[in-house]
This record gives sequence, structure tokens and C-alpha cells, in this order.
Amino acid sequence: MLSRLAAPRTGGMLALAVVIALLPLVLSNKYFYDIAVLVGLNAIVCVGLNLLIGYAGQISLGHAGFFGAGAYGSAILASRYGWPPLAAMLATTLAVAALAFLVGRPILRLKGHYLAMATLGLGIIIFMVITTEDRFTGGPDGISVVPLSIGGFVLQGERLWYWVVGALLLLAVWLALNLIESPAGRALRALHSSEVGAEVVGINAAEHKLMVFVISAVFASIAGSLAAHYSGFVTPGKAAFLHSIELVTMVVFGGMASTFGAVVGAAVLTTLPQLLTVFEDYEMMVFGAVMMGTMIFLPRGVVPSVARLFRARRREPADHAETRR
Repeated sequence: MLSRLAAPRTGGMLALAVVIALLPLVLSNKYFYDIAVLVGLNAIVCVGLNLLIGYAGQISLGHAGFFGAGAYGSAILASRYGWPPLAAMLATTLAVAALAFLVGRPILRLKGHYLAMATLGLGIIIFMVITTEDRFTGGPDGISVVPLSIGGFVLQGERLWYWVVGALLLLAVWLALNLIESPAGRALRALHSSEVGAEVVGINAAEHKLMVFVISAVFASIAGSLAAHYSGFVTPGKAAFLHSIELVTMVVFGGMASTFGAVVGAAVLTTLPQLLTVFEDYEMMVFGAVMMGTMIFLPRGVVPSVARLFRARRREPADHAETRR
């Protein structure tokens, strides 16, 4: 029983569900609910991005492009062409998946910093299309988005959106954990360790890398669509290079190859800038110091490093007992 509770798919999911359920007890106003919703949306993207970076070992510096494509796709179809919001989200997700599939085949043949540069170029292309095609996107000024409605019921208000995003975050984490524990997930971990070694034992490296690239793009697209309908307005900044860097930083900060680390990284780095506003002109300096300190003392990321320290402390009493014998 205890071993099952300690497993990520049982105990980890239960802990996350309890946090989501109890968090409203300390969210005293709409502003805090708004931050919580943003945390959830960023966490959904990071869970998918962690599959690509943390488990498959494939760096991406253009994932904000998929986020922006999801946001603008839903906005254009729903607001300009009158599509039902859910249909617009579904069509946009399929389009982003197709885009990721088409560009992923040539891009994922690259490795290391060459792959990073290629994904960066893809993100820049998406950003430039969004910025310049102002007939559809509104250009630098952005575009308004109709509220998300389901069967005539309109999702409005930070509190209702909190529960919707919380439920979708749980679903995203559950899907990621199941993928990781599947044969495909074990293949991804093998690719991360040694692509040549994985191919020697019969793993199709190109197929698995493309699969996880498409999945991570779909996660980003869905989060982008939700963000657009939630805020009611979307600007090109959603697809900017800086946003891609923020997403990668969240994954690394929380701990690569840790699904719950991706959630923690998104939560900390989305919330921390709001807490540091008390430092006024020194806000970014303090933020940078926190990042440096975390990477120095918790080099594996927050969750894996803390888990490792906890396991080490649990072993100490057993080691002392063995020594006394």
C-alpha cells in the first residue's frame, strides 16, 4: 500500500489533486485566482515540453510558437469566422499537430545545438507570421477572442476557469505519466541515454522523437487556445522567443525528466515575479539570484534534488543500524 502511494501515478497524482482542491482556501481574490490559472496553463505546456527535453533529450527553443499558434488559431476561427470555440480549439490542435509532424521530420534529424537553432528558427517564423499577417491576426496590436462556451454554457470568471484548468492539468500529468511508463516511454529514456545504443536494440529513434515532438506541440497548442479564450485577448508576445526561454527554464528549474518537477517549475517561476515586485527596481536582480542559487545547490532541479536528499536521509538510519550490527 505504501509503495503504491509513493509511486508517481498514484501518490503523486493524489498529492497534486489535493493541492488543486485545497488551494482555493488561500486564494482570497480574483488576482490570486488569475495567477493560479496562469500557473496551470504554463504547467500544461511544461509537462509536454518535459517529455521532449527531459525524457527524449531533444531541446526545443521554439515551443512558444506552438503556444501562439494554438492561441491565434482558436482566436481567428472563433472570433473572425464564427466557429464554435470547442470546434475552433479542436481544428487548431489538429493543425498544430500536422505542422509539428511536417517540420519535425527534417528538424529532428539534427542534434545538439543544431537542433536548438532549428527549433528557434521555427519559433521565429511563427512569430513573424503572426506579427505581419495583420489581416487575420491583428498584427502587433493583437486580436480579441470570444469567451469559451460549451453547449451554450459560457466559461467566465477566474474561479470557474481555475477548476477547468486544474482538471486539464491533472489530465495532462496523468497522460504524461502513463506515456513514460509505457514501452514508448522506456524507448524515449533509452534515446536520451544513447541514441545509437537504442537503435542497436531495435528502437526506431526517428519515429519516437517525432511522436514526442508532436505530443509536446499538442500540449502547447491546447494551453495556448485556453489562454486565448481565458484572457479574451491575444498578442504576438505569446509566440515570442522570450516566452520559449521561459518555458524551457521552468522545465530545467523544476527538474528535467520529472513530470511533477515541470509542474513545480511552472508554479514557482510564474508566481515568483509577482512576489518579487516588493523589490521594485531590484526585482530582476533578486530573481536572477534565486535562479543561480537554485541551480548551484539543487543542480538536478528542485524536485529531483529534494527527492534525492530525502532518500539519502532515509537511508542514514538504516546505515547506522547496519554499522552497529
